[in-house]
Amino acid sequence: MTPLQHVETAATEETLPAVLLRIVSELHDIAYLIERVEPQLLDISDANILASPETMKVVQGIDLAVQKTRGIAEFIDTIAGTMPEGWTVDLATALSLVKLTEMQRALGGGSFHAHSQPLAQPMTQPMAKAAGDFDFF
Repeated sequence: MTPLQHVETAATEETLPAVLLRIVSELHDIAYLIERVEPQLLDISDANILASPETMKVVQGIDLAVQKTRGIAEFIDTIAGTMPEGWTVDLATALSLVKLTEMQRALGGGSFHAHSQPLAQPMTQPMAKAAGDFDFF
């Protein structure tokens, strides 16, 4: 192995706890961005928008998305905090496992059986209840 190959290999490896903490940071940023959507929706709507049960479901959905995102972040943070610093991950290999063609096929109508909720749900169906959900009406 030449010195250049050694440097390239070392540059793509990071400690797993450091990678997980970057993911935690990104999830907190995502939660913050989702949280900012709710007041903006209310600002561009008329005053009676909250009287609609459908609007309340959307607002509850936004709140649930924020809670779930923060919950996942805290879970990953807890795992990263208990992990030995010596564990490393090769980022180039890890990222190459996700191929664009597989993503395109999945987004083009493939099934998303791994999700807890369907990605597209008609508004005529009642939303599934999650832990902590309650009805105002």
